[in-house]
Amino acid sequence: MAHIDPDSPVPKYFQLREILLDLIDSDELSIGAAIPSERELCQRFGLSRMTVRQAVDHLVSEGRLHRVPGKGTFVARPKIELALQLTSFTDDMRARGMVPGSRDLDRRIVRASAHLAKELGIQPGEEVHFIERLRTADGEPLSIERAHIPVKLAPDLTEHDLSEKSLYELLESRYGLVMDAGELTIDGGIADPSDADLLKLPRGGAVLLLQRRSFSGGVCAELGVSTYRADRYQLRTILEMPVRRG
Repeated sequence: MAHIDPDSPVPKYFQLREILLDLIDSDELSIGAAIPSERELCQRFGLSRMTVRQAVDHLVSEGRLHRVPGKGTFVARPKIELALQLTSFTDDMRARGMVPGSRDLDRRIVRASAHLAKELGIQPGEEVHFIERLRTADGEPLSIERAHIPVKLAPDLTEHDLSEKSLYELLESRYGLVMDAGELTIDGGIADPSDADLLKLPRGGAVLLLQRRSFSGGVCAELGVSTYRADRYQLRTILEMPVRRG
């Protein structure tokens, strides 16, 4: 049985954090399982309640545990790594072994504002498809996608059902638009009340705000603005040292 080393320079709360993570990663504490109470952890490891609470607070803030008022603290579902590549939500979820889903929220044709026209590389006032969808994986709401696509590139797009199909798949098969390059901007934010309700987040819940411009043959074919649940996603990238010259 793991124990706390009182002579270690590593703080006791951090040692307990590592012990709990080991239990989670080894499935001794499985997803959805309740962890021992603060009192039990205090008795088992000879720690003060403040130290135990500090360790648990860290794991809650990291998204490894979650508290349910009046019930206890439970092992959280692992976060999904946000794909930092040009791929559709549908393909990304399928690659993870999850079932993607979609619910139409809004579809209409709008006139491009000066800002939207600049992002899409078109003239202000040109017609643009606006498609807003709630995206799910295994039935759980994960994001709200808002796509803007010039009508001249996909004239009858609004006539096609997207509930079981990737938008990128449709753009490629129907209109010959193969997305081969893109630009992505990611910001943190707070969900507005309507988005929070759709994503089943508490009011004021944290979200990741993504803006993506997708290109086909050098032409901007889509401006996507998406809101992702921050409690279900994390970012991961590879860091490399820059080449030193001279």
